[in-house]
Amino acid sequence: MAELKRATVYFEPALHRALRIKSADTDTSISDLVNAAVRDALLEDADDLEDLDKIRREPSIDFETAVRDLKRRGKL
Repeated sequence: MAELKRATVYFEPALHRALRIKSADTDTSISDLVNAAVRDALLEDADDLEDLDKIRREPSIDFETAVRDLKRRGKL
């Protein structure tokens, strides 16, 4: 297992209470719950960045051209 690093995190009281309850209910440490939540958030960010990169590689069309094309095809 990788060496763990210590950090101080301050929670709003209601969030801390909910976290303590979830920790007790799931028999999971608060550290494990926080690590999982941060990992999930970072993975979601990585997925968003990957999607953004794909979008940037798509061919673009300006608005006026898109409207003209829709009119030409009878969609507008």
